[in-house]
Amino acid sequence: MSTETSPETGAVPTSTGVAPADVEPAAVPPAAVEPAVVEPTGPADVAPVATNAAAVPKSRFSWRDLFGEAIAGVLARPARAAMTTLGTVLGVAALVATLGATKTAANQIVARFDALAATEVLVRPAGSGGFFGGGSQRPSTIPFDAQDRLERLNGVVAAGTKSAVDVGSALTRAVPIDDPVGRNEFQIDVVSVSPGLFEAARATLRTGRFFDEGHSQRADAVAVLGPGAAERLRIDRVDNQPAIFVGDQLLVVVGILDNVDRQADLLNAVIVPDGLARERFALTAPTTVLVDTKVGAAKLVGEQATVALDPNQPTRLEVQVPAEPAGTKANVQKDTQALFLVLGAVSLLVGALGIANVTLVSVLERIGEIGLRRSLGATRPHIAGQFLVESTVLGLLGGVLGTSVGVIVVVAVSTAKSWTPVLEPWLPFAAPLAGAAVGLLAGLYPSWKAAKIEPITALRQAA
Repeated sequence: MSTETSPETGAVPTSTGVAPADVEPAAVPPAAVEPAVVEPTGPADVAPVATNAAAVPKSRFSWRDLFGEAIAGVLARPARAAMTTLGTVLGVAALVATLGATKTAANQIVARFDALAATEVLVRPAGSGGFFGGGSQRPSTIPFDAQDRLERLNGVVAAGTKSAVDVGSALTRAVPIDDPVGRNEFQIDVVSVSPGLFEAARATLRTGRFFDEGHSQRADAVAVLGPGAAERLRIDRVDNQPAIFVGDQLLVVVGILDNVDRQADLLNAVIVPDGLARERFALTAPTTVLVDTKVGAAKLVGEQATVALDPNQPTRLEVQVPAEPAGTKANVQKDTQALFLVLGAVSLLVGALGIANVTLVSVLERIGEIGLRRSLGATRPHIAGQFLVESTVLGLLGGVLGTSVGVIVVVAVSTAKSWTPVLEPWLPFAAPLAGAAVGLLAGLYPSWKAAKIEPITALRQAA
C-alpha cells in the first residue's frame, strides 16, 4: 500500500508506505537547503569556496612538472644562466685543479725524497760529532779502500770517501804572484774525495771532467772546483788548463761542478783526490763514507757497512741510515693539500654567492608569475621547490663543466712539467655533486623568499 506525497504538506512516505498520523512533517522549501562547505585544498590565503567536495580537484603537481618548470625557467634566460654557471665552473675547476695539482706535486716531491734521502747511507767514526771531518774525538779507522769494499755489497750503487783537508792558514788563489792586499786570495775549504764520491753524491759537471782512480793512485796535483769556488777564483773554463795555488801547492783544474744532489758543501770547495791529500796534506784516514744504495737496501747496507770497513771492531764506526719515508710522505701531502683546499673553497664560495644573487633577482623579476601560480593552486612548497631545482640545476651544470676544466688544467700542467698526472678516483664524480650541493644551498634563501610571497600582493605588483 502506498501513498503519494502531497504537494501541500510535503509528506514523505515511510518504508511501509504509511505516514505516521501523529507526526507533522516540516515544510522545507528546496531553496532553503544549504550546500556543503568544502575546506580549501589550496593555499591558506585563498577564500573558501562553497561547492561540492567532488567538484574540488586535488593538486596534481608532480615532480615531473616541478623539474619541467625549473628547466624552462633556466632556459628562459640562457645568457643569465650561462653567466651564473660560469661562477660555479670557475669554483669547481679551481677546486679540482688544486686537488689534482697538489696530489701530482706531492707525488713528485715524495718520489724525489725516496730517490735521495731513502737511498743515502753515511758512515763515520763513532763519537766524531759530525760527518765532515775535523773535531773528531777518535782516530778514524775507515780505510782508504772503503770505496772498493762497499761496492762489493749487494744493493750498493756507488760509494766514496770524503775528508776535510787541513791546510792551516793557507789561502787559495788563481794567480802565481802573492797579492799583499789580498784581493785575489781567498779562504776556501779543501776537500779530498775518492773518485766514487762524485757518483754517490750525484754530481754533475759544468765543464771539464772528474778525476779518476789513476789520478788518486799517482797523487796527481789536480782539482775539481765547486761553482762557488770557481766564481771566486774567476775560473769559468778548463780547456786552457788553469792552475790554482793552495798555499804553495800548485793544482791544475780539470773540471768545474754544476750541481750536486748530496753533500752541498762541495759546491764551495776545492776538491782533490784522496791520494794527493795523503801525500801532500798528511791525511791519515778518510773521515766520512757516502753510500748511494738501491731503493729499499739502505737499512741492510747500513748494517753491513761497519763490518766491511772495520771487521775487527765494527763498533768503532757508526752509520746513519734514512728514516722511514711513509710519515714524511703523508705530511707533505697533508700540508700541500691543506693550503690549496682553502683556495679552492674560496673560489667555490664565490660561485655560490653568484648563484644565490641571480636566483634572488629572478624571484623579484618573476613576482607576477609566482602570484599567478599561487592563485591557480600552487602551494608554498611548490614555489620553493621550483626555485630550489633551478639553482641546483645551475650548480650541477657548473660542476660538470668545472670538473672537465679542472682535469684539463691538471693534465696540461703535468705535461708541461713532464710529470705523471694523479687524480683521486672519486674526484671526477664528487665534484659535480659538490656543484649541485652548492647550488642547492645557494637557492635556499631565494626559494624561501619566493614561497612567502602572497598571491594577491604579487598580482597587484605585477599589474
